[in-house]
Order: sequence, then C-alpha cells, then structure tokens
Amino acid sequence: MTADQGTAMTRAKAFARRATLREWLLLGLPAMLVILAAFWITLRFVQPAPPRTLTMSTGAADGAYHRFALQYREILAREGVTLELKPSAGSVENLARLKDDAGDVDVAFVQSGLGMLTLTPLAQPPEEIRLFSLANLFQEPVWIFHRRAVPLARLTDLAGLRVAIGPPGSGTRKVTLDLLGAHGIDEKTGRLSALGGSAAMDALLEGSIDAAVLIAAPEAPVVRRALAAPALRLANLDNALAVSRRFPYLKPVTLARGVFDLRNDMPERDIQLVATQANLVIREDLHPALAYLLLEAAVEIHGTPGLFHLPGEYPTALATDWPLAEEARRYFRTGRPFLQRYLPFWLANFVERMLVLLVPVIAVVVPLFKWLPSLFAWRQRSKINRWYGELKFLERDAARRAFAADELARTLDRLDRMEQDAARLSIPLAFVDRVYTLREHIHYVRARLLAPAAAAAAETPASPLP
Repeated sequence: MTADQGTAMTRAKAFARRATLREWLLLGLPAMLVILAAFWITLRFVQPAPPRTLTMSTGAADGAYHRFALQYREILAREGVTLELKPSAGSVENLARLKDDAGDVDVAFVQSGLGMLTLTPLAQPPEEIRLFSLANLFQEPVWIFHRRAVPLARLTDLAGLRVAIGPPGSGTRKVTLDLLGAHGIDEKTGRLSALGGSAAMDALLEGSIDAAVLIAAPEAPVVRRALAAPALRLANLDNALAVSRRFPYLKPVTLARGVFDLRNDMPERDIQLVATQANLVIREDLHPALAYLLLEAAVEIHGTPGLFHLPGEYPTALATDWPLAEEARRYFRTGRPFLQRYLPFWLANFVERMLVLLVPVIAVVVPLFKWLPSLFAWRQRSKINRWYGELKFLERDAARRAFAADELARTLDRLDRMEQDAARLSIPLAFVDRVYTLREHIHYVRARLLAPAAAAAAETPASPLP
C-alpha cells in the first residue's frame, strides 16, 4: 500500500467515525432527555429519606406517657433516629400540638375519647391536617382516690367535695367532666380543682382536697404511690358497666384483689373501674419508614402482659379513635416490611428507594437501548433509500418510451447530481457498502436511458467513403 493510499484510508476512517459520532449524538441526546424525564417523574413519587429526628409530645414529666416515651427514645436511638420529647399537660394539649403546624410535633400519646374533641383556637382546622392512629397501646384506668375519712360509694357522693380533676389541656380533665356531668356535677356546682398528677396526690395526702381523679397506666409512679398510701382508698365503681354504655370510649375493667402486692393483699378486694385506651397518633405527613419504626418500638414496649391485658393483646389496631394509618394496616396484617426484616433500618430504607428508581430503568432505559440500534440503522438506510423512488420512476419511464434529446440530457444531468450527492453522504463505515450499491444502481439506470440511443446508433448504416 502506497503512502497516498494509506492517507486516503485514514481520512476515510476519520470521516466515518465523525459521521457515526454525529448520528449517535442525534439519537443519543433525545434518548438521554427521555431517560432524565423518566427519572424526574419517578423521583416525584419517591419518598425522600426519612428524617433523623422525630418529635413526640408526651405528657407530664412524672407521668406514664413520659416514662414510655423514654423507652421509645432508647429504641429509636438504636436505629440512628433521635426522638425529641416535649412534655405537656396531657392528651388534649398533645392533640392540639399535632394539629398545629407551629407545634412541630410528629407523634403523640392521646387517650381515647378525644377523637371528636374541639381543639383550642391555636390549632389548625381539622380538615387541614389529618391525624392517623398507629395503634392502641394499653389501657388507662380512671383512678378515683379519696381519703379514707371521706365516704364514697358512688360518683354522686363527690358533690360538695374538693376534687382534683386535672389541669386544662389534660385528657383527665375532659373525661372527669364527662363522668361528673353524667352524675349531675359540673364546674359550677362542684368544688373542682385543676391539680393533676403528683401535685394532686400531694394535696390529697395533705388533706387540702378530698379526692383526686387520675387517668394513667398502672405503671405510673403517682398511681403506685397512691395505692401504697394507708390514708387513701381507691373508689369502686359499682356502675362501671353502665358508665361504659353511656361512654363507649370507656371499658369496664377489674383490678383483681392482691394484684399489686399478694403478700400484703393490696388491694384488699376486687375493684371495678373504667378505662380508656392510649392511642399512638401521628400526623399524615410522618415518613412511612418512621411509622414502621414506631410500631416496632410499640410492640417491644407494650407487648408484655399487664394488670388488665394478656401477653400480645397490645398494641392493637382495633377500636382506634382515629383512622388507622396505612402503614399500621400493613404491619398488623403482614408484619415488618420485607427488607427491614433482614437489613438495618437505614440500609433497608435506602434499598427500597433505589428499587423504586429502577422503575424508569426497566420501563424506559432498557427498551430504549434495545431500540436505539434499530433506529440508528433505519436512519442510515433512509438516507439511501430515499433515492430509490426516483430511480424506480426513471427506470419505469425509460422502459415505456424514448426520451427526446433535451429531456434525456436533463435526466442524465439529474443522475449525475444524484451520484455526486450519494458520494457526499455522511454515512458510518458500516453502511458505506449501501452507498456503492446505490451508485451501481444509478449507473444501471443511466445505461437503461442510454440504451435506445446506442441501439439507434448501431442500426444506422455507416456513410460511404468518398
């Protein structure tokens, strides 16, 4: 091979590479835009990564809600989530915080019976922020403690007595007012105090009040303290069943004799009580992954047996005051999400999000890259095939009639330009053979057009020599 031939070959290869790159860019850029659009659309439907901080509104700092919240904080910390606790006056304030955007609360303990409660003006309208329940966690009896010197056979006996019913914002105050109202006692006719929790118990032991109503889990320190105080007694509600019929959010329960202390037989008799249930309530915008994490913590904390329930009875999805969250429905039906069963929390959440991002890859990218080579080949063939229509027309026309001299000249000129255009086509090297095939066919049609003239020239006799 000569130097000139080598140079020509190098130029041809460079030209073919440029042509190929240009063609792939013409197809690749729109394809890339389609892929980016698919990912963008998918990302709009993908949940962001869960936040690493969660805020819970609890209750009084010395109450059962706050003690349980400390256990939730410890469990969530194992998964790298920080649970910030905000003590409150009780369930009513917790509910108001959940409804209030400025409250920055994601989850709270709320006792049953408050689902239809009218919130404070600080809260947002109910239709703007939806609340959901993850589960009922445990039963909260209504404890009515009174001094032994004060006879108390029925709730009507509280009329005229100094009774602590809990501070404003507490669920205890709301339920107590419901019960007292049903027995003919209200804030105008009764001597009602806003004390609650430890403050109410101190006042009761000091004698500055006659009775105190508490709504708390049996594990609450204030309940244990009251039960152990010799000067106090726990009221027995003989009409507990009737009360539960009037107030469906209350359930009759029995505190068994000696259940707190078998040796000292405390309490010394079976006591009839009514109880609410504690709900774990979340805002609708809580990240689903954190909802599952809270449910796992709830099972670990509240799944053990208690004074009023059997092992595994709580937490439960039954009879919640708020609509059950979709995550809770799935959890109680099938358990933890598949990946969270085998992977750490953050890794499982990352993998779940990545799997969602695979949707555009499978639905768009794979078919697109499968069709691109075919589309590329079609584009190259179309550049060449567009000439064949005109060639076919000329060939058919030549077969039907003879061209006049001026028409033949114009047609041959058109064929020459067609051949020049074909030679200048920007075609990748893999399709160059089709260009040469086109040029051969142009030569073939040219020969068909010139055939009648050549035949006529052959039939004309030669002129005689002079």
